[in-house]
Order: sequence, then structure tokens, then C-alpha cells
Amino acid sequence: MHQTRQEATTRLPMERKGKKYVARASSHLETSVPVVVAVRDILNLAKTKSEVKKMINQKILKINGRNVISQNESIKLFNVFEAGKTYILKLSPTRKFFLEEAKDGKERLCKVIGKTLLSGNKIQLNLHDGTNILSDNKIKINDSLYLDFSGKIKKHISLEKGNEVFIISGRYEGQSGKISDIQDKKVTIKFKEGSSTLNPKSIIML
Repeated sequence: MHQTRQEATTRLPMERKGKKYVARASSHLETSVPVVVAVRDILNLAKTKSEVKKMINQKILKINGRNVISQNESIKLFNVFEAGKTYILKLSPTRKFFLEEAKDGKERLCKVIGKTLLSGNKIQLNLHDGTNILSDNKIKINDSLYLDFSGKIKKHISLEKGNEVFIISGRYEGQSGKISDIQDKKVTIKFKEGSSTLNPKSIIML
């Protein structure tokens, strides 16, 4: 599964010139990194695809506690990736993906992007990384959750003034700030230098 280098998201930390084709993530093309790129090009733990496949067969590689089964499998933003050590996929202020070694790699950060009412009045929360969980809690769209690898909610962060946030899209993508005000379904974020009013869809609480 490949795409041309020019078709690949600019968030991938690679030169825009080089071999014509690069690995294509299995999903979330703009907000994820294929396993083979993470292992070979970011972490430099392998030199070839064959070496990455061998690591997969040896069950060395995991995403959110689950064994990787394909070299094109997607590591989404804030997912936990295990490759000997444990890492979290993050986005730099220069809008490039990087893998940061995790201090506590047993939980992943998720943003609630939708809610679905299922039969039996069960509420399904739709998360930014394509996963879903059931919850009876009064969790709202744009709230953040820390989940363990079984999908259990370990921490719930509401969209509230004073919360630390990370910008996941738009002009300030890759930067961190703090919510200083919430009005008319817009949030004002205070950065180190200045403030800006954003749509809450573009942020995730930390």
C-alpha cells in the first residue's frame, strides 16, 4: 500500500524529494503515521520493510497495547506505540509528527468528536482516532478522555476555562496553550505570545 511522496501528508517527517512512492497509512491519512515509517524512518529501529515485518511477526510492535498486524497500520495522534520502548505520537510546533518516549505508557489521550445513541439507550462515544467506547457518563463532544488499553475511562476532562490544550488543526496546529474564555461556542486560547479565538474542534484538552 503506497502513495506518491507528493500525496503524503506534510506532517510526515520526510524530505519532499526522494523515491517516488512512500508507505500509505491504512486509515486517517492526514493524522497518522504508518508503522513502517515510524519504525524505519522516525525511530531508526530498522533499515528495511523486511526488518519491520520480522518485528511484527515477533510481536515486538504494539499500538495501544494491541499487537500490530500490518506494516501500514496507522498510529494516530496521541496513540501509544510500543517498539522495545513505549512512545506517544505527537505533533511538533513545526507541524511534523514525532514519537516521544512515554513516562507512563499505559493510557492514551482521546478527543470525543461525536456521540451515537444505540439500542437500549446506550451512548457510544466516537473518538478522534477512529475508536468507539460505550459510556453512561455525561461526557460531551469536544471533551477529552484518558483511556487504558481495555477502553476504560481513567480520566475525563471537560471543555472548561483554565484547562491546558493542544491545537490539533488550523493555523496554530502543534502549539499548546490555555483556555482563557469560552463564548458563543468558541474558545479563546492564551499562548505564550498573544491569544486567539478558535473552534473547539481544533483543540484537545491535556
